[in-house]
Amino acid sequence: MNANRKNELQKIACKVRMGVIEGVFNAKSGHPGGSLSICDLLTYLYFEKLNVSAQNPKDENRDRLVLSKGHCAPALYSVLAQKGYFDEAELKSLRHIGAMLQGHPDMKGTPGVDMSSGSLGQGLSAACGMALNAKLNNKDYKVYTILGDGEIEEGMVWEAAMFAAHNKLNNMVAIVDNNGLQIDGPVTEVCSPHPITDKFAAFGWNVITMDAHDFDDIERAFERADNSDRPVAIIQTSVKGKGVSFMENNVSWHGAAPNTEQYEIAMNELKNALNELEG
Repeated sequence: MNANRKNELQKIACKVRMGVIEGVFNAKSGHPGGSLSICDLLTYLYFEKLNVSAQNPKDENRDRLVLSKGHCAPALYSVLAQKGYFDEAELKSLRHIGAMLQGHPDMKGTPGVDMSSGSLGQGLSAACGMALNAKLNNKDYKVYTILGDGEIEEGMVWEAAMFAAHNKLNNMVAIVDNNGLQIDGPVTEVCSPHPITDKFAAFGWNVITMDAHDFDDIERAFERADNSDRPVAIIQTSVKGKGVSFMENNVSWHGAAPNTEQYEIAMNELKNALNELEG
């Protein structure tokens, strides 16, 4: 990837992380850990990969994104704000009664949200339906869905995986955010989904691995996904809480909001990181 472009994406990702912290802090609740681990992925998708437009969010030919791990909506909202779907000020109203940005994505109430989600395990099935619709109607759009590594302990995920392979849905990409932690602790201790790559391969998927925080590696993975004759599973190794030192790899930040002191520390760290990127 061009060095200047990578720098621009890194700056956007830093702003997306700041939006996550802003939203969860003002909500006094939410899920910062898993939101922070997908900020680089979402930044790449919305600013480099997806055929989408904030000016025409319902374009029938747009690419679709399903955030299957819907509790990480703060990251999706933040990247949508950066992309221009709505004002960044909306992030401060996260989870407030009557606000546009609820605790989980709402396709009827939020511009840019393609699927309501939050009941874990269901997003991949919805993505399969979207991808099949494109095939049946000779549409060129692609469907991307983001799942958590704890989420794929759900059996419905594997029914959908079988369906996608059977129907040769090579127009869809599932990204598993393998940050190693879920609400009750390490995924390997709760109900290990490993080996994740072997499981998707056994279901007939083309499997690619990538570093979730390296834009060169992210670009490589998605370029490979473009040429697949089968549905693609990208397993990204990520750091839960990435970008905020005291949240990184700390399961207690799966579903907790920072207090005022923690908010200021987190925002200062991210601002310093942004300043470094801006030179």
